[in-house]
Amino acid sequence: MTYRMVALDVDGTLLDDEHRLSPRTAETLRRVYERGTDIVLCTGRSISNTGPILEELGIDGAVVTHNGAATVHAGDRTLLHECSFPAAEVLPFVTYCRREGIHFDYCTPFELYVENLPEDARLMYEDFMHEPLLHPDLTAFEEPLVKFTVFAPEEVMDRVESEWRQMKSPLLLLRSHRFFIDIVHPDASKGNALRRLAEAKGVAPSQILAMGNYYNDLSMLEYAGLGIAMENSPDDVKAAADEVAESNNEEGVAKALAKHFGLEKG
Repeated sequence: MTYRMVALDVDGTLLDDEHRLSPRTAETLRRVYERGTDIVLCTGRSISNTGPILEELGIDGAVVTHNGAATVHAGDRTLLHECSFPAAEVLPFVTYCRREGIHFDYCTPFELYVENLPEDARLMYEDFMHEPLLHPDLTAFEEPLVKFTVFAPEEVMDRVESEWRQMKSPLLLLRSHRFFIDIVHPDASKGNALRRLAEAKGVAPSQILAMGNYYNDLSMLEYAGLGIAMENSPDDVKAAADEVAESNNEEGVAKALAKHFGLEKG
């Protein structure tokens, strides 16, 4: 099969657990890109902390950010598509977070805002190459949002997810990582964003290879002609995929692309 587009999750898929891009993976992606295949990073990150990865790769093009809530052209930072919602719609979640002492942030397509920056959150943003902007009171924030994110230990996120799924909200709850929950527009997903991008480029689903490792990747794995889960994925994500690659710490992306693009022998 000839694939015209490769859609890749970033954290837990393209990067290892230390958020590093291996030289082998970078070289494999360059070779695929040089064949004329679009490389589309599909991530919960923003363009500000995804763009440097593309620059390291020497690759240009569209990036699906904020778990499908915004698609941005990396080169000139043009916003191609967004699914935004009024900031007022997350106020019940803000009230909960303040009461329970859970860290949260507001995301617009290009910026991330916090009310405070405790040490654990500061280190987390540093790991993900983010520089949050401080805002004195996010309940007064008036710009539309593309994502509202909460961060806490896994056992806290498990409880929050269970309780929030009982709350009535027009927004969509995504478990994007063991330590993160995202609230987004109900139309926002990596699959929907990938579909819009592919249709604009005249690329059929059968011509797309997608790789991911978590629940927020399921929609794009299901949309793509070939959906590949990483070995480090939860079992039900692996069960939903067409194929399972080696883990993100074992250069699974490089090995899968070498296999499907016939690069094993140089």
